[in-house]
Amino acid sequence: MFTLKKNEQFAQEIKKSRFLASAGPVSTEEEARDFIAACSRRDAGHNCWAFRIGDLFRSSDDGEPGGTAGRPILQAIDGQNLDRVAVVVSRWFGGVLLGAGGLVRAYGGTASACLQAADRQPIISYAVLSVTCAFADEARIRTGVGAFTAALAETNGFTADGVQLQIKVPCERLDDVIRMITDVSRGQAKIQKPPE
Repeated sequence: MFTLKKNEQFAQEIKKSRFLASAGPVSTEEEARDFIAACSRRDAGHNCWAFRIGDLFRSSDDGEPGGTAGRPILQAIDGQNLDRVAVVVSRWFGGVLLGAGGLVRAYGGTASACLQAADRQPIISYAVLSVTCAFADEARIRTGVGAFTAALAETNGFTADGVQLQIKVPCERLDDVIRMITDVSRGQAKIQKPPE
């Protein structure tokens, strides 16, 4: 799955109506609603929107006929394998009726074009390991963790015999990092995995 690196916009005219899509990365429903409010144009006739954050998704036709705007925008998000994304498509009516099918194509197509133009980044899920190790093993563990892309070790405290580390690891590399810590510490480090 991917999300957007930054906000993106795309505008087009369809049968004299003007459409403006604004898309951006969001992490929570509150962020999505703030993004929608910020991107909705007061002078537009309709500000239709959709967002997806994992299993949470919402959409709105904002006065357009039911299912002709919000749902096609959401389908544009899903069709491009995106998550943690919100899209607003504003419409200024140009005097020519588009019909239900025309609205579906216009809203979905404008959202899709906007998302296609946007820079993407993969969504990485992380797990946090709690590791207690001897002082002598700390530097070797930190060096080993540094070899894993996007992994990060921070000191969480000290014990009489060593150091407590919090290690943030991409989930798909979790077993590799545990194996490395076990090897470097010769099995002496205490590793607490996150709850499943």
